[in-house]
Amino acid sequence: MEIIIEILGWIGTFSLISAYALLSFKKIEANSWTYQLLNLCGAICFIINTLAHKAYAPAFLNIVWVFIGAVAIYNMLSSKSTSDN
Repeated sequence: MEIIIEILGWIGTFSLISAYALLSFKKIEANSWTYQLLNLCGAICFIINTLAHKAYAPAFLNIVWVFIGAVAIYNMLSSKSTSDN
């Protein structure tokens, strides 16, 4: 089980770095599905990893990160359904 926790930590690391790099180098937009899902998935992986290591401050940070990402995705879905009508 420990190896899975570590793999999730690395997946989270690469997801968040990728999202930040792609945004910083203007390869994606902040309101893109790619950016939001990379952040959301990366933060979820980090929550699992940091809670397993009893690192509560970074776990809290990533819980907030997931909340922000979930709200952003909800808003993207809401605006899409509004524009479809």
